[in-house]
Amino acid sequence: MWLRISCDLAFTIETATPFILMLRPRSGEEQWIEHDEFKIFPNVPIIEFTDGYGNLCQRLVAPLGDFSIQTTSDVQTSEFVDVDLYAPFVEIQNLPNNVLCYLSPSRYCESDRFNDMANTITSGKLPGYQQVFAIEDWLRNTISYIPGSSAYPMSAIEVNKKGSGVCRDLAHLGIALCRSLSIPARMVVGYLHNLKPMDMHAWFEAYVGGRWYVFDATQTGSKGGYVSVGYGLDASDVAIFTQFGPEIEILQQHITVEQIKN
Repeated sequence: MWLRISCDLAFTIETATPFILMLRPRSGEEQWIEHDEFKIFPNVPIIEFTDGYGNLCQRLVAPLGDFSIQTTSDVQTSEFVDVDLYAPFVEIQNLPNNVLCYLSPSRYCESDRFNDMANTITSGKLPGYQQVFAIEDWLRNTISYIPGSSAYPMSAIEVNKKGSGVCRDLAHLGIALCRSLSIPARMVVGYLHNLKPMDMHAWFEAYVGGRWYVFDATQTGSKGGYVSVGYGLDASDVAIFTQFGPEIEILQQHITVEQIKN
């Protein structure tokens, strides 16, 4: 399916403010970017770079006053996510070097605290995809997904204790549970077709059977329409914008995802 995704951001800036943005999706195995627009007003110099996780990022200094960013991309992505109940666990010694970092505890995913819980949730499941599928199902049935309920990222421990959260919070707990079983897992932020309410979205991917698979406890079935923008250990790595200095006023954050052709 072909999707047109857009993100419009508008700010009021009280003093010149450095930004790091993560708003441009890139082509990969699961998506193809046919057309991409990136506009800012007023115009300022931008430096683009690729971070340690392969994400396209932009650096700039926003001037005093009103400042806006508009991005639009036409993306080909799958109508359904791939499912393989028999994708096996990959032994640590056989993991690619660039996947090893997704095994360790991180700021919001304290995987060293969830081993007993993860083993209970996945009891009787084949090592690999079936374990992650059981974790996703447990999250969906145990942790309440409440859009807009969490203004700041919660850690896996906090989400488990609270029993509810937004998409990124459920992803944090899923990642922590996977890593506690030595299954690499990473946070993904991006867009999802027909997400309600529409906003930027977060989910997680697990590495089994020699590749990454999508898992999203906020949705049901195997529907696709995902467009990835950023990957990382947890939410601290995948903010769509990060400003440095005094707090700024966000005037608008408007997200759209529309299907433009099959």
